[in-house]
Amino acid sequence: MNADRSRYNSPTVTKRRYDSPLGPLIIAAQGGAVVGLWFVGQAYYGMLPRGLAPLNASPAAEEAVLTEAEVWLDRYFCGVDPGRPPLLCLAGTTFQNAVWQLLAEIPRGKVRTYSEMAATLGSSARAVGGAIARNPISLMIPCHRVIGAGGQLTGYAGGVDRKARLLALEQTRG
Repeated sequence: MNADRSRYNSPTVTKRRYDSPLGPLIIAAQGGAVVGLWFVGQAYYGMLPRGLAPLNASPAAEEAVLTEAEVWLDRYFCGVDPGRPPLLCLAGTTFQNAVWQLLAEIPRGKVRTYSEMAATLGSSARAVGGAIARNPISLMIPCHRVIGAGGQLTGYAGGVDRKARLLALEQTRG
């Protein structure tokens, strides 16, 4: 896929554009780990969590993790189970991190409801939804796999149409 390495670089976070079938994505890396993955223009686009401290990594490490992320995305969008994502670095509140960990545990092709996640965490569905909305690494931390009660598709920062297409991709292919 297309990569524009120079346009998105900064001293602490390196970004690369990835052209997906559902629109362009931006992959952000720092310290040899993926710290962000957003559809261009989605809610909370480009917002890295507070508390993400600059890490030391060589430019080669940044490029390597970005390339690994692109390979993961290539496999994902081809309908193949991409396996474990590259090294991820999440920095959020204790609650956000707990929600994001639960998201990471939802198997490909499966969904959970906001209420189910809230019950697991002893929280409210609204609080869970707020944490999910701020997930900085979409797709790799699969927030699109969370649906409303009764199976309705709600609350995806990248848009409900994309959420439907991502779920369909995961249901119909390996």
